[in-house]
Amino acid sequence: MNHTRRAWRKSSYSTPDGQCVEIADTSEGIDLRDSKDHTGPVLSFDRPAWTDFIATIKQGGFG
Repeated sequence: MNHTRRAWRKSSYSTPDGQCVEIADTSEGIDLRDSKDHTGPVLSFDRPAWTDFIATIKQGGFG
């Protein structure tokens, strides 16, 4: 699958030193990638998994 053609947007939590992720809405859910590596790996989430992932981050679950 060609992830480079998606409409990627940077996280609102991006930092000036380049520590960023980008997300793209897809018909299947949400894709997530490192903003510095556009050809690197992409994590794909269905919408329920994305909601759980974000909730876990907000609770400090990946500390």
